[in-house]
Amino acid sequence: MEIKLILSPIDFSEFSIRAYRYALSLAEHYRAKLVAQHVVELSRHPSLGFVASGGLYDEFRKALHESAEQELRNFVKQHTHGQIHPELVVQQGAVADDILSFAQAQKADVIVMGTHGRRGFDRLVLGSVTDRVMRRAPCPVLAISKPSHESLAAEKQGHHRLSRILFCTDFSENSERALNYAISATAEYDAELTLLHVLEDIPTPGTTQEAMATADEQLDRLITPDKRKTIKIKTEVRIGKAYEQIIQFAAEQQVDMVTMGVRGRGALDAAVFGSTTCRAIQLGPCPALAVRV
Repeated sequence: MEIKLILSPIDFSEFSIRAYRYALSLAEHYRAKLVAQHVVELSRHPSLGFVASGGLYDEFRKALHESAEQELRNFVKQHTHGQIHPELVVQQGAVADDILSFAQAQKADVIVMGTHGRRGFDRLVLGSVTDRVMRRAPCPVLAISKPSHESLAAEKQGHHRLSRILFCTDFSENSERALNYAISATAEYDAELTLLHVLEDIPTPGTTQEAMATADEQLDRLITPDKRKTIKIKTEVRIGKAYEQIIQFAAEQQVDMVTMGVRGRGALDAAVFGSTTCRAIQLGPCPALAVRV
């Protein structure tokens, strides 16, 4: 996994502050270019109808753009540390669409963004902007939901050390790309990688041990012998609701990052909210790398 360009969408909420700090940490580690992007969504502005009827649309749009540019400069100045000098981009349009089109045009390697923010979020459904970006992004999306087990002091200083990485799989083909990213990050940070599969449907109690043994063998086959020589790997099979077990394991083991595919059985889909991937990212204790197939 080579990271040359990191895109950090900013909506000035507390969640984008946390995501921006994480993006800074990645940019420093990978010596990558960081782009801080803010999108002004004129269509949702309460004064749009009034200024349009008064023939003041162009002046209004220009004023909003200039105000957003200044606010983004202040945001970056307040929250940037070290030697990173982000590129600042202010656009006008639909937030999710502009994030996606910019990532595509600039060939972003990863998008780092908060899961909550001004575009709305409740306890059952991921924020609409983050959800759309995750499902359509041309690159992985690192979703930052809430503080991990790291101390707040370390987070404020931008020290995000990946020591434990969790890869969750349902053994579908859609998981393969996410596994490659998990392996790469594990090697890059000299971390420990755990492969997790959750058994949700066991026909009878008597088949539990057999099902767990079979799943464990499947997990072992995911890693080639040469990779086992170079990275630290463990496997874990659990029983229960997938997202609940993922969240519980991540909390128990103080996982620093969860890596998941965004399609496949039980994964995030255009028509399904509150699914395994969505809930694990939304309610989990640490950042999650969502890799779209």
